[in-house]
Amino acid sequence: MLNAYVNIVRRVLPSPFSIALILTLVSFACVIALQFSSSGQVSLEQSLTWWVGGLWNPSLMVFAMQMMLMLVLGHALALTNAAKGLIDLMVLRCNSSESAAMIVSLVALTIGLFNWGLGLIFGAILARKVGEQFSQTGRPLNYGLIGAAGYAALMIWHGGISGSALIKVAESGNLVDMMSGVLTSDEMAKIPMRIGLSETAFSSSNVIITIAVLTLVPASLYWIGKTFQANELVNIETDKKQQKTNDEPVGAEYVDHSRVTGTLVGSALVGYCLYLALLKESSFLNFFNPNNINLLLLALALMLHQRISDFLKAVESAISGASGILIQFPLYFGIIGLISGSGLIEMLSNFFISISNTTTYPLFTYLSAGMVNIFVPSGGGQWVIQGPIVIKAALSLGVPLEKSIMALAYGDQITNMLQPFWALPLLGITKLSARDILPYTLVMFAVGFVIYGMGLLVLY
Repeated sequence: MLNAYVNIVRRVLPSPFSIALILTLVSFACVIALQFSSSGQVSLEQSLTWWVGGLWNPSLMVFAMQMMLMLVLGHALALTNAAKGLIDLMVLRCNSSESAAMIVSLVALTIGLFNWGLGLIFGAILARKVGEQFSQTGRPLNYGLIGAAGYAALMIWHGGISGSALIKVAESGNLVDMMSGVLTSDEMAKIPMRIGLSETAFSSSNVIITIAVLTLVPASLYWIGKTFQANELVNIETDKKQQKTNDEPVGAEYVDHSRVTGTLVGSALVGYCLYLALLKESSFLNFFNPNNINLLLLALALMLHQRISDFLKAVESAISGASGILIQFPLYFGIIGLISGSGLIEMLSNFFISISNTTTYPLFTYLSAGMVNIFVPSGGGQWVIQGPIVIKAALSLGVPLEKSIMALAYGDQITNMLQPFWALPLLGITKLSARDILPYTLVMFAVGFVIYGMGLLVLY
């Protein structure tokens, strides 16, 4: 059955960029149908205005830059000798498809809790190194399964300390600013200045759910690797090491090639991050926002690469992985503008609100967030659009805000296993295609979907 699904996926799945174009056309069709059904008229010009407004939305472009930096800096950090040493140790324990799938997924999930970009790239490089080892030793490997395991960080990230919605509501005044003009004065009085990570990422309910994901997803991939034994050899070329030139640095070039420069600057920035986290902020968890996370990644990458020249080479190697974000994010921002301006996304969320109560609303929020993520695979972008609707409905139904926010986060992250957009950097590193990993990410989706859904119903 699994092999049949693999063959179907290989025949029907286009490239992620083509999917983005198709989703854009589908969104236009839905908006035009909505316009016609409500007024009997169609305004293509208005639809294009909404689309273009989202396409170059300044705040979303800032967010895209933050996400590109998070990905590139996380990748650069994963290319340090310290990270490579950890990866080499882990590869030694990957003796079969099943053991490799379990180890790679567990590592990717764990790191993804701290930073989605680092977790994705670390998992991708680990998967690539496993492929290289089996290729060199002439042993069969289910390489698609290993690649899918490396992608696991994206099914847990939004419930961690780099989750877009979680770190945004943890900023003082963010919720108040976001809901201003949306809520009545009485409703605004119920909005807290901030909802800290202690109430979201580190809540007891989320901790239990996270432990379940860390246990059951690797176990499921182990079972797949054990049940569907690989019978094909992989041919993965070993990454060529950078050839060092014999040219001696001249003059100011010593600044770039000295171990002292990067180490000093990186260490100073790490010290500043510690000052912000431990002394400047009222709580350590308040430190974590997109800019501070990127600052910490930059600091660690500089410190561990030591040489500025090595850091720049790592960034040059990493930047290609962000090309998908650069070219495809504007298309998704256009979809955000289109479905937001037309009221389509509000209709989708309000539908679930209308059929829910205090108990079932978080589950329906979870389902709607998962559906929206298929069209808009951006946690931050989705929070900007769907967040106000979720907050307003939660206040109306008397559902705790943190519970509703976590429901949105769970829905956003789990359908990443169906949407190959964020797999672009991993596919570039592993040289796999989306068709190779999607059958196995579907299994991961099924396991995670049940865990998060049951968690919302039972634990919150």
